[in-house]
Amino acid sequence: MTRTGLACLALAALPGALPAQTIPQFLNQSDALPEHVYTGGWEHFVGGGVAIFDCDEDGLPELFAAGGDSPAQLMLNRSDPGGALSFAAGEMMEITGATGAYPLDIDSDGITDLAVLRVGANMLLQGVGNCSFRDATEAWGLETTDRWTTAFAAGWEGGNIRPTLFFGNYVDRSDPDGPFEACDVNELHRPTGAGYEKTDLAPGFCALSALISGGARGVQSLRLSNDRHYYVKGGYEQVYDLAADRFLDESDGWERVSLWGMGIAERDVNGDQVPDVMLTSMGDQLLQFGHADGGYEAAPFDTGTYAHRPHIGDDGRPSTGWQADWGDVDNDGRADLFIAKGNVEQMPNNAARDPNNLLQQKPDGRFREVSVAAGTASTAKSRGGGLVDLNADGLLDLVVVNRESPMELYRNVTPKAGHYLHVSLAQRGANPEAVGARVSLRTGAGVQMQELSIGGGHGSGKAVPLHFGLGAAERAEARVVWPDGETTGWVGIAPVDRWVELSR
Repeated sequence: MTRTGLACLALAALPGALPAQTIPQFLNQSDALPEHVYTGGWEHFVGGGVAIFDCDEDGLPELFAAGGDSPAQLMLNRSDPGGALSFAAGEMMEITGATGAYPLDIDSDGITDLAVLRVGANMLLQGVGNCSFRDATEAWGLETTDRWTTAFAAGWEGGNIRPTLFFGNYVDRSDPDGPFEACDVNELHRPTGAGYEKTDLAPGFCALSALISGGARGVQSLRLSNDRHYYVKGGYEQVYDLAADRFLDESDGWERVSLWGMGIAERDVNGDQVPDVMLTSMGDQLLQFGHADGGYEAAPFDTGTYAHRPHIGDDGRPSTGWQADWGDVDNDGRADLFIAKGNVEQMPNNAARDPNNLLQQKPDGRFREVSVAAGTASTAKSRGGGLVDLNADGLLDLVVVNRESPMELYRNVTPKAGHYLHVSLAQRGANPEAVGARVSLRTGAGVQMQELSIGGGHGSGKAVPLHFGLGAAERAEARVVWPDGETTGWVGIAPVDRWVELSR
């Protein structure tokens, strides 16, 4: 690992693109995980997320998997750098009822903490070093309730030392007329001198995922994806402007879109420096291309991302998408897409055996399904997961949480993959990892941009360096737009194929 002061890098960039596109290859190493299953009744038909973060600072990310009725489990990464994956069960307080978890540094002390979503009182776990945690929910002044939480996002507003936290709640369990048309309100927790002040955000449309980011508008906002299965009518996807403290409407150019929304994944997919958004759903998975004017447009059908029916087997009923995660699995400089699939439980109108998708972006910007050839086409009832380099070899591996089936782990062994960079950020004071910053990386093949954010997915979050595939490029240039808007000039990085930390 190498830490690099941003102002000290020498300018340099060379063109780069792999000569031919190969199908990524994954090796199933699920037996390298401790035994763990996400279980429970109807309150755990949704959820089933995993937090991915390095809690012992050895460069190999750990896993914290929600368990539903089963205890959540911390899994310590004992993989061989560059080699086989291996995890051991870690010591952890017993936590049941967990639907998901997100890693973030809440107290800005340089040690990753955990926000744990639950059916019941949510928890904030303070990291105290070496993968140990203590329950700091009360000490940090988080007001908890007996709600059913299924979405989370976080971001720093202004000069606050601690982040604003959002908890999205599903069905109101106390409503005697529920569950249909009984969506609960959501909660926005903003830091105060003594703790957090809670504001209920209504209307609530059964949020299953949330993300705080600049989005196409470039304005820090909270995006919610909502489940039409329970709001039945009148609900839609939402965006809440944090500075204006209100939901956007038609007067803002916000087009109301109704989905059975499950997950959110944001990234600039087409290289125009504007974030695009993937929304998973029961039926069509919706990719929206962002535009410089702040609006969004549905991707053409031939883009290949709708993934609306199973791609193997003879079940022609609609798919059910959950976790979505962008990642360049072959390091060719183009973002690929993983989508976790699985029937809610026994929904008769949706596919029962619903394979996960691995969509590889082609040079023309369209996507092709490669999960069968890549070895990742599981038909378990998948929920959360993530693409992440687990053995520090520069290739993104895959972890998947399944309902009522063991977790799955796939090691990326793609031959002839391109070059890469892992990029993390550092700044003094609050928000030391610069959540909310945008990192652009430029080679002769074009410019890639990613925003460092907390949220999205389905109950699943990551606190790991940003991964950029570079194709054949052996040099790159980086630019950072920091959370307060300050922008660095382009500066060079060489050599590549390593981790760099860009310090403010």
